[in-house]
Order: sequence, then C-alpha cells, then structure tokens
Amino acid sequence: MAPVEESETRFAFGKNWASFLDRFDTERLQHATASLKTLLQVESLAGKRFLDIGSGSGLFSLAAVSMGAEVVSMDLDDDSVACTRELRERAVTEDPAVAEQWQIQQGSALDAEWLTSLGAFDVVYSWGVLHHTGQMNAAIEATSSVVAPGGQYAIAIYNDQGGGSRRWLQIKQGYHRLPAFLRPAYVVLVAGCYEVKFALARLARGRNPLPFADWRAKKSDRGMNAWHDWVDWIGGLPFEVAKPEAIILPLREKGFVLDNLTTVGSGWGCNEYVFRRCK
Repeated sequence: MAPVEESETRFAFGKNWASFLDRFDTERLQHATASLKTLLQVESLAGKRFLDIGSGSGLFSLAAVSMGAEVVSMDLDDDSVACTRELRERAVTEDPAVAEQWQIQQGSALDAEWLTSLGAFDVVYSWGVLHHTGQMNAAIEATSSVVAPGGQYAIAIYNDQGGGSRRWLQIKQGYHRLPAFLRPAYVVLVAGCYEVKFALARLARGRNPLPFADWRAKKSDRGMNAWHDWVDWIGGLPFEVAKPEAIILPLREKGFVLDNLTTVGSGWGCNEYVFRRCK
C-alpha cells in the first residue's frame, strides 16, 4: 500500500457534501440503494448491523436503513456529521421509526479502541474513505476488526497507477495551495482538461463525444453528480493508493475471503472490494 502524501493538509469533505445534500432527491436514494445491493450481492439487510465509516452526506447510510439494517454512521469531519444528521432528520420526518434504526457518531477510523466499543457489525462499509485517513494500513486494520464472523467488509480504495498517482498528488496539492475563492476555477480547469480528453476518446470509438451520458451513469451508479465527484477527487487529501494484491493478501491473513471485486484496471479511481470474515 503506497502512501502518496505526507502533508497535514486535509480536504473539507463535509463542505462538499453539504452542497451535494441540497440536490438530494428520491432518485438519488434509489440509485444508492441499487448500488449497495449490487456491491454486497444482497436484496435486504433486515436484521443486520451496518457500520458506515465516513458517512459523508449520509446517503448510503439512508440506503442501508431503507434495506432494513440497523445503522451506525460515523465520520471524523464536523460538516459530514452535520450532513448525515440532516438527512436522518429528513428521514425521521417521513418515518419516525428511523430514529431507532439509525445512530450517528463522530469518530475516527484510526481509533481502534473506540471502534471496538461500538460492537461487532454484520456489514462494515467504507467507500473511498480509508485512503484519506493518512494512515490507510492502520485504518484497514482497525475497521476490519469490528466485522462479525460471517460478516462483510466492503471498502473502496484508490488504485495505484504508479506515476499517474504521483501526478494526481501534484494536482491535489495545487488545489490546496490556492486561496479558497480560486479553488472552484481550478476544479473547472482540471476537470475541463480531462473531460475534453474523455470526449476525444469517445469520439475515437465512434460514440457521442458529449459527456452527458457518462454524467447520468455516475448518478445512477452511486447517486452522485459529476461536479461534486470532481471536487472530491481533485481536492482529496490525504491521498494513498494500493494495488489489489496489497489489499487482498493482508486481509486474507486475517481470516477474510474475497466475495466481490471490481477494479479500474490500470486507470484511476477506486477498486471495490467485498470480503467475508471466516474467523
């Protein structure tokens, strides 16, 4: 597992999620729920305890609640915790029973003792979070330890591209060197360059070069939208990456077997892993 950055700089993920929450709707929840079902290869989470590590907007916590799980959401970021609470309050307004089904905690994925105090979980879910802790190995060690025997451990970790990952680190560091008012323009510039590159690639394959179909696919994949995903990606520090074997082999030694795997090949983005704890 390759640490790609040593800086103390930390991206304000919660502020990005607060903006995303303004665009929350039932369709996004439906897409998130479908994504969760596909990832975990289940139709229901009834009777399961579900730990959402790095809950962000709370979208996937709400998806797990809608599937019947007893959910504990946790995040280190103040604004992310506030977003998750806001989404929970909206859900409670619709269904008061959600108040008993969904708890929210503020804490760190690196705090093994505190995590243990939460008890064991049938599903521990952390999508695109542990590589932002600054200590990814320790975060995986701590969070995997609270998976109950027979339970699932679902994580998404940035793919190690070698030189490509180092170039992305420089882009991310450039974002944080700028004053806050210039950062949106920086995102537009960087994202615009890549969107042009993607458009040319689509054109070369005989496809419509416009990005709208891909943007709609992103929404249907995880309930996200292109802008917030670009901001998260370009600003996201700390930043660590790993090749699949660097994730799979250490967890196998801890008694986990791989149930599901989706990789980005040699590209950038997250590889998705679902493990099951056998012992």
